[in-house]
Amino acid sequence: MNTEETHLKGCFVISPKLHHDDRGFFFESYNKKDFEKAIGQTVNFVQDNHSVSNKGVLRGLHFQTGDFAQAKLLRVIKGSVLDVCVDIRPNSYTFGQYFSIILDNIDHKQLFIPRGFAHGFLVLEDDTIFNYKCDNYYSKNHESGLLFNDPALQIDWNFPLNNIILSEKDKQLPTFESLLK
Repeated sequence: MNTEETHLKGCFVISPKLHHDDRGFFFESYNKKDFEKAIGQTVNFVQDNHSVSNKGVLRGLHFQTGDFAQAKLLRVIKGSVLDVCVDIRPNSYTFGQYFSIILDNIDHKQLFIPRGFAHGFLVLEDDTIFNYKCDNYYSKNHESGLLFNDPALQIDWNFPLNNIILSEKDKQLPTFESLLK
């Protein structure tokens, strides 16, 4: 696997080694020992999440607060997404900055997001299957998020905003400014 840290400290793009032959291909999607060596920290994943969505669906920007904060290892099984994470660590020199990447089932790149980030993804193809590991359990009482189109974040979704499909809950998420209070 090839691992490259993004400009957001602790956030890594992971490219697996694909093994192709006349039967198709094979790759190791997760190996705890190799993964932890590559990112330089121990991560104990306890929950896997799986979603199927159509083109234009945007899920996020979500995060868990307090003791329920989550690190995530994200990948696409089928289709493609524009994956976005926002640094919400108050003492970080990249606080308020975002990183985005297209994750798909062609190159099978993954994104590791440490605790202290909001996360969301915009689905670019119908029937996209998205999967991610979390290092902490979901808690409804600790869920939070940020409005995807908050002008303070200046996220380029590279998609017509009037074609984005949001849940009612995601339409009501607070702005980044609310984190500063």
